[in-house]
Amino acid sequence: MNDTTDRHPPRAVLADDERLMRDQLRSRLAEVWPELQIVGEAKNGLEAVELTRELRPDLVFLDIRMPGLTGVDAARQIAQLPDDDSWCLPEIVFITAYDQYAVEAFQQGVCDYVLKPAERDRLALTVERLRKRLALRGGDEAAAAELAPSSGHLQQLLHKLSAQVNGAPQYLQWIQASVGQSIQMVPVEEVLFFISDEKYTRVQTANLEALIRKPIKELVDELDPQLFWQIHRSTLVNVKAIAGISRDFRGRQLVAIKGANDKLEVSRSYTHLFKGM
Repeated sequence: MNDTTDRHPPRAVLADDERLMRDQLRSRLAEVWPELQIVGEAKNGLEAVELTRELRPDLVFLDIRMPGLTGVDAARQIAQLPDDDSWCLPEIVFITAYDQYAVEAFQQGVCDYVLKPAERDRLALTVERLRKRLALRGGDEAAAAELAPSSGHLQQLLHKLSAQVNGAPQYLQWIQASVGQSIQMVPVEEVLFFISDEKYTRVQTANLEALIRKPIKELVDELDPQLFWQIHRSTLVNVKAIAGISRDFRGRQLVAIKGANDKLEVSRSYTHLFKGM
């Protein structure tokens, strides 16, 4: 079985604030996955995000606890990076010394984890799963979709882990938005969807359209992921407002909104949310 597409051997970024841990993981990976190329190493979460943006690897190994920006928060930022036909967002593997973070979701394949110190047998299991994921990226798209986690499930897992690492998140309840010359307080649960352009984000409810100066990537971290799904890098939709899913003549998925004429495009990275529709 090939490790990834025909374009290149699998490439990875390692992020851990402890140099000895990076050295040990790199050495063990060389034993169980000699084809893997370590193309970058980061000492903190911010460096991991920047290296991922710059190097566009297939995988990112993230230590959960790092100074400044945790591995979980780095994963949330990486999940917001734009992908295209030449690069898909990388597989995330968390590195942790704490068993309590090895939650059931990891075992279900939403993402994976490596316990410190990295033991060969456990790492070999992780590598086997990652090999299958990367091989399918270059082959059967339907099979890849079956294996890949939904973006919504991944966001929920990252929020759950963030709560464990940083404390329980407090989600936004109100949006302070501009409507004409006035400022209104809009209950978050009444928002049908958010759409961003270069400067503003449109806030749409059943009764009004307003603007805020907050990008989608910030809203993703501030809104309850069980209520709002990201369906495009510029779009968040209230799950309760989804009326149905259709496809246009190009095969792109479009989300219909209850009580509105808007059709919101679903980008390729988020089609898993509507698998089977």
